[in-house]
Amino acid sequence: MDNIPIPPIELATQPGHADAERDTLVTFLDYFRSVLLRKAAGLAAPQLAATLGPSTLTIGGLLKHMAFVEDAWFHKVLLDNGFPEPWASADWNASPDWEFDTAPNDTPAELLEQFLTSVARSDAAIASVSDLDTIAADESRGEPTSLRWILVHLIEEYARHCGHADLIRESIDGQTGD
Repeated sequence: MDNIPIPPIELATQPGHADAERDTLVTFLDYFRSVLLRKAAGLAAPQLAATLGPSTLTIGGLLKHMAFVEDAWFHKVLLDNGFPEPWASADWNASPDWEFDTAPNDTPAELLEQFLTSVARSDAAIASVSDLDTIAADESRGEPTSLRWILVHLIEEYARHCGHADLIRESIDGQTGD
């Protein structure tokens, strides 16, 4: 198994306090993406699979989960393009938490590549929609969902999981902060 650690990355800048709404939302999303990547930076496969206390969460699992969340909300829900791989062929019935359960089987390079690929797809989807009030094309969720709501939801999801990653990372090597 490839045990090469995830390389270090620069922390993205937080938005200005008077930026336009779209710029604020997208910049906060980019900021939290970079926080999660910084929590993974320098960790090899065994560390990416480390848990804390009774929780089964791992930093590798969080990377893979957020790659899934990016594709689910931007690729599938916003654009109604269906799930790309590896999500389309995952056995969700056998493992409802497939992305978390399978992450320890992935190398650091595979986790990083999947995350960056999903983020790139998301960025392309966001760029393809000019208005924050645009309603997502996939209507299977039962109620209209705007791009604005999706962006705020992803910021919330990242913020929560970055807190999880912060605790796990601190238990691995003492590293704290963004």
